[in-house]
Amino acid sequence: MLHNPITSLETLAVHAGIGEFNYRPVVPPIYQTSTFSFESASDGAALFADEKHGYIYTRMGNPTVDALEQCVTQLEGGHKALTCGSGMAAIHTTLAALLQIGDHVVCSDAVYGPTTTLIQTILGPLGIESTFVDTSNLDAVRRAIRPNTKVVYVETPGNPTLVITDIEEVCKLAHECEALVVVDNTFMSPILQQPMRFGADVVVHSMTKFLNGHADVIAGVIIVKNQTRYEQFRKVLNQLGGVLGPFEAFLVHRGIKTLALRMDRHTKNAMIVAKFLVNHPAVEWVRYPGLKSHPQYEVGRKQMLGAGGLISFGLKGELVAGREMMNALRLCTLAVSLGGVETLIQHPATMTHASMGREARIQAHITDGLVRLSVGIENVDEIIADLAQALSKATQPAPMAKIVVQKADPQTQGVHNAVL
Repeated sequence: MLHNPITSLETLAVHAGIGEFNYRPVVPPIYQTSTFSFESASDGAALFADEKHGYIYTRMGNPTVDALEQCVTQLEGGHKALTCGSGMAAIHTTLAALLQIGDHVVCSDAVYGPTTTLIQTILGPLGIESTFVDTSNLDAVRRAIRPNTKVVYVETPGNPTLVITDIEEVCKLAHECEALVVVDNTFMSPILQQPMRFGADVVVHSMTKFLNGHADVIAGVIIVKNQTRYEQFRKVLNQLGGVLGPFEAFLVHRGIKTLALRMDRHTKNAMIVAKFLVNHPAVEWVRYPGLKSHPQYEVGRKQMLGAGGLISFGLKGELVAGREMMNALRLCTLAVSLGGVETLIQHPATMTHASMGREARIQAHITDGLVRLSVGIENVDEIIADLAQALSKATQPAPMAKIVVQKADPQTQGVHNAVL
């Protein structure tokens, strides 16, 4: 606020209109500022010494961002949250805070592709060891844990195979060995799954997906269980700098207000679509947590309040048929990402998980024929009509030279010889 009369246009252009506002808004306002002024020099020193609560610089904290963090914390049942500029920034910050040279991480093999790439090609050369296993197989998790294992990283349901990991049992195994469990809860959202209820130490989300829900923000979040862990993570996040801006925080917070309504519609629509796909002659297999045919159906019922909006399936014509089908879609959008109000479809092996490499994809049962479908909130009859007309365009691949290769079977989770 200007306390002295100023008439120069140059100075007024910088300072006019700035004051103290307290209008008791229903929606937290956007504090679109990089820095905050201090009442006095001693006030600034006290803030930097953490002797009082307040705001210094938006990378270190912002009221609009804090409002979102408090919201997600309460939904997940945690102690505090830290928002990040992307889901990958949240994952990077988490692993950077918990791991150091010589440590070992056990990770789900069915996980977001860039997570695998981060662990193997960025953290690996820095001295972080890793083992990727099917975390739905508790014996595999037990065998993978080493004396230097510090983190067991789980994504459940897994991306894109939708394999389900028993969070409670994995936490028991990890905690016996003094390792921490990090759960990526992006596919479920806290409306359908709260990993901390089952023992998880840290939860991460790509808020780009269901939490925001409108395909217009890139954002991530980390939820922790206690103040000590929060301070550890906050220091790392402040130094890495992968924070979320106020405007993006405002949009995500606005999106969360309809999260419960959207998850209900996503789930209902996805169940109907999954049943349609199961009965379609062009479809070879379908994986959806709401179907009793899902290998971990009972585990899902134990820890999930709904089956979510993601379906994975394979066509009898595999990659060629999948390409023809996706090119023929009119309503469903061919695009990566998920969790928006619109139905999105994509081919993981050549898109979201291409960076993993073929060997890692085969280990994770991400076949060349796997299609990932994020079912939106549109009229479900129209979604099915679009899939039906597109599937009618899918054909068997043309005869080619017979080449025997090993291919993963997403239904049996085994590997068999396939002729191409």
